[in-house]
Amino acid sequence: MRKQLLATLATLGMLTTAPFVLANPIEIQVNNTMSEGGSESAAVERFAEYLEEQAPGRFEVRPFLAGSLGGENAVLELLNLGQTQLSLTGGNWRQQYAPEYDAITVPFVFTTWDEVDAYMESPSGQALVEKAENQGGLKYFGLQHRGPRHMTANKEIHSPADLEGFRLRLPSLPVWLEVWEEIGAQVVNVPAPEIYLAMQTGQVDGHENSLSSPYTRRLWEVQDYLIMTSHVQFPWSWVASSRWWEGLEEEDQALIEEAIDVARQYGSEQERELDEFYLDALQEEGMTVIEPDVTPFREAALPAIDRVMAEMADGVREDALGNDSE
Repeated sequence: MRKQLLATLATLGMLTTAPFVLANPIEIQVNNTMSEGGSESAAVERFAEYLEEQAPGRFEVRPFLAGSLGGENAVLELLNLGQTQLSLTGGNWRQQYAPEYDAITVPFVFTTWDEVDAYMESPSGQALVEKAENQGGLKYFGLQHRGPRHMTANKEIHSPADLEGFRLRLPSLPVWLEVWEEIGAQVVNVPAPEIYLAMQTGQVDGHENSLSSPYTRRLWEVQDYLIMTSHVQFPWSWVASSRWWEGLEEEDQALIEEAIDVARQYGSEQERELDEFYLDALQEEGMTVIEPDVTPFREAALPAIDRVMAEMADGVREDALGNDSE
């Protein structure tokens, strides 16, 4: 019977085009906290497509979007236990497993993706990956770019002096609060669903986020200016459960790693195009774009950056900021 099946498959050409067709499909759950329709789901879809192109029927990719299996920390725990396979995750893995190397979270340290990528290749970046992999039971594959974070404001902001008395809405991240207070802003914590109302009622004067935030929240109705500070480059990261990964054949590992690389590049490009769309759309709705010199903001933030980095591992500041004066 087996010889007859093999002969039939060979006749149909399936043994050469689908060498894994007889094996049980490898299930790959891919987790992400964002809903379908963004660059994240596009990357997951491209990942699945590439695997099917290269090895038809070998892999069964199951996307779990919008936090279907839980938030980032819950999924990290599932990865550690080997109960899910793959995640396109935010920054919690760095903070949870290797906070002493996480310069990426600190505002105004990196203002371009080239700087972030260079840091991840530095000794501190490599130490971050190694410790997080060991502590979290992870296999790290690389970053996927997201839109940089900028400011919106109800007045023109050109320099740190313009932030005096400015009520800036921030999420409750202590490092972010410390840096923005050092620069001169009056930081205010407002839940994300209440941002529009807080601006409408004058509780806050502005906020910071990627360009998707003012676009999806229609903030042009309550804010006049986009301040292009690019003060945080907050990437997605592709990570897998090391327990699951180590149980795969080398050939399967190679294909999955190739697919992740293709997906990362595709997702980053999709995000760049989305960011351009948001910027054009916000200007069409009447928002004025201001591109300030970011150097004075970074210089004003340096005392806080130094305090934060003094608590980090040796070498992190040098790898992140180079020769910038302390």
